[in-house]
Amino acid sequence: MRVFCAVAFIRHARDIFTYMQYIRKTGLFLVLFYCGQAWSGFYEGFVHYDQGNYELALQEFRPLAKEGNAFAQLYLGVMYDKGEGVPQNYSTAIKWWRMSAEQGGAVAQYNLGGMYERGRGVQRDYSEAVNWYRMAANTGLADAQYKLGSMYAKGQGISQNAKVAEYWYRKAAEQDEARAQLSLGIMYDNGQGATQDYSEAASWYLKAAEQGNPIAQYNLGGLYANGQGIVKDLTQAANWYRKAAEQGDPLAQYNLGILYDEGQGVPQDDEVAVQWYRRAAEQGFADAQYNLAIMYHNGMGVAQDDVEAYKWLSIVGAGGNQGALAGRDAIAKTMTATQITDAERLAREWKNSH
Repeated sequence: MRVFCAVAFIRHARDIFTYMQYIRKTGLFLVLFYCGQAWSGFYEGFVHYDQGNYELALQEFRPLAKEGNAFAQLYLGVMYDKGEGVPQNYSTAIKWWRMSAEQGGAVAQYNLGGMYERGRGVQRDYSEAVNWYRMAANTGLADAQYKLGSMYAKGQGISQNAKVAEYWYRKAAEQDEARAQLSLGIMYDNGQGATQDYSEAASWYLKAAEQGNPIAQYNLGGLYANGQGIVKDLTQAANWYRKAAEQGDPLAQYNLGILYDEGQGVPQDDEVAVQWYRRAAEQGFADAQYNLAIMYHNGMGVAQDDVEAYKWLSIVGAGGNQGALAGRDAIAKTMTATQITDAERLAREWKNSH
């Protein structure tokens, strides 16, 4: 008889923070023109930078930056931040970004916020990060709006306020900022900062999922699996889990394994179930490790192998799972001393490498 851990289609409840250093827009040079920036040579520098010719880009950007060109200052800061054509130097990056930011450069303001939030080149200061994010957010920069919403949601550098967080998330989400769409979905999903509304959550998850956000894909799969705010559809659940699983999300990999194991929404296939359990198990997901052990013990989708079963149960048991330890001890009664020694060695090797 097959024994599985209790299955709960739980959803992620975390924001994603991806530090963006600059944003390219097709209208960049039109903006330069209307802003009245001195930009002779900037185009050449931009082309050199885009092609990875950093030394030539530096030759164009540096004199313009010294003359006060905010766009050149922005890119010069990026080059120092990333060590492109110059030694990496966060403090120098901040110097140039501050010059650009003080001229109203939204991306530079956003980048400064990120430096203060992370404590890169400056002492970490969430309040200062909030100040810079707010400046950029007020210009309409979606990434800054998202980050400002995150700071309000977490209460970093400012009093925690879910309603204000929701306001800024929505501003960014309406500009197709996928992280903000995910965050709004989580708010509606959990009823935090917004009235719980699974249908609204599904709508925002879908927008982010279609942009390739793996957590939104996983969460949308969970709504389909549970029939929350949307008609229950395990085929759709498997579809969205697969998209997230292929991007490495362990929860999606685990749940996709269960669907294949049980033949729900997909054809029943123990071999495929094992493949997904293994991918999640290798990332340290305990429930997947437990199920993988059971598959090895029972020879389902994989050759029967109690050494592997013992190994995985030992790994799970190391986290305090008494059921896994009891299962391991039961299996050990049918194993030789050599097999047990090999299994324990494999478990130690796995732990040491993870």
